[in-house]
Amino acid sequence: MSSLSSSPYPILFASFNQDNSGFAISTKDGFKIFDSSTGRLCYERAVGAFNIVEMLYSSSLLAIVGAGEQPSLSPRRLCLFNTTTGNALRELNFLTSILAVRLNKKRLVVVLREKTYIYDANTLAILDTIDTVPNLKGLCAFSPSLDACYLALPASTTKGTVLVYNVLEFLSHCEIDAHHAPLAAIVLSSNGMYIATASEQGTIIRVFLVSEATKSYSFRRGTYPSTIYSLSFGPSTQLQDILVATSSSGSVHVFSLGFTINHRSRRSSGILGSILPESVNDVLDPAHHHVLHNAFPPGVKSCAVVRKVDRVPDTSATEFLAIRAPISIITYNGYFQEYTFSINNQSESLWSLEHEFNLLTVIADNNKSS
Repeated sequence: MSSLSSSPYPILFASFNQDNSGFAISTKDGFKIFDSSTGRLCYERAVGAFNIVEMLYSSSLLAIVGAGEQPSLSPRRLCLFNTTTGNALRELNFLTSILAVRLNKKRLVVVLREKTYIYDANTLAILDTIDTVPNLKGLCAFSPSLDACYLALPASTTKGTVLVYNVLEFLSHCEIDAHHAPLAAIVLSSNGMYIATASEQGTIIRVFLVSEATKSYSFRRGTYPSTIYSLSFGPSTQLQDILVATSSSGSVHVFSLGFTINHRSRRSSGILGSILPESVNDVLDPAHHHVLHNAFPPGVKSCAVVRKVDRVPDTSATEFLAIRAPISIITYNGYFQEYTFSINNQSESLWSLEHEFNLLTVIADNNKSS
């Protein structure tokens, strides 16, 4: 089934680039590339519907896959496209529909239903093939880091097990039993250090240290099941500060990672801190969970990223720094929102909507259009 006939939204696909500085959307008419910080439309091409538009940082290279509405835009054909020349550089054809594409400066990853292919990004020589469990959603996560270049894929259709694969050395790094229910969302931090997971239940989000395959955090998103649409770490090259999630409830959730260590040490002298194991403690402790309710209509698909994280001196304390982060959100009903999210030393959060505009009506060289 094509995206057009199955999607209730005007936006068929949306993705941010590897450092969250830009993003791409596709509609039934074509695709557009935007600058995340200004909302400026950088490039558009109206040649038909696309299922996938992936950027390579802010370069002129795109990996695009058609939605199959016309023979020239087959969902089985991957085209590497140059936005500067407007020409296709190379094409790769497959026997079944392409469900996801990821790339960095050394590797190109193509996810099909039961196979995942790894290519050299420069020569397009095929380097490895991974046989996978049926991956109907094309779930995958990829770290653009060349030091810890990991790919994560579902390893089970009945429970939330993740295969973490090293695509530079072509070997399985580990399998992580993350959830009882099948996976709904996975993301790797940009430095490859952490992986975050959510199951189809959507009530608990877990974070694992990839090198050790050990659980670092468990966060309770909510009590009632909800579909997690996206997960995103801050783009830090060091320790991660925050993790952001969007869900079918119409809410944006931010989980603070950096503060958890500080709060743990202060809390350990308390009654619960001395009795409960840390992983349970994390789930029960709401201090690190910040929610923006009704950010968009419930049920509307969305994706959000943390563009950067700034640590600023907190005037209320000398021991800690506060966190301030711009969070960009794309909703598949056609809107872009940017919030400034901040947390102070007391774990109090503030959301400030900086701008919002309609992605479908924006025109070139307009910073904001509605």
